[in-house]
Amino acid sequence: MAVKILIRRHVPEEKAKELIPLVRQMRSLATNHEGYISGETLRNLESSEEFMVISTWQSSQDWKEWLKSEDKKEIQAKIDSLLGGETKYEIFHYGFKE
Repeated sequence: MAVKILIRRHVPEEKAKELIPLVRQMRSLATNHEGYISGETLRNLESSEEFMVISTWQSSQDWKEWLKSEDKKEIQAKIDSLLGGETKYEIFHYGFKE
């Protein structure tokens, strides 16, 4: 079952220019990873320091495998260092689970 991953980040304006290339690099690597379907980065119109990344994966297992990827870990460490904290994820699936 496909899943959506939501990642919210508070990014001070002076750090946004450093963050955006890292997010693009991460997405570029993810596109070659098993199970990746799509991704997008959104910026809040009313609060320009709030970003949301939404990615879609074929399964939660595919997402978990991507989390273990050395490429992902390397870029994620740079993002976490830039923003001063660990990135938190939320995983959602379609519909109701019976």
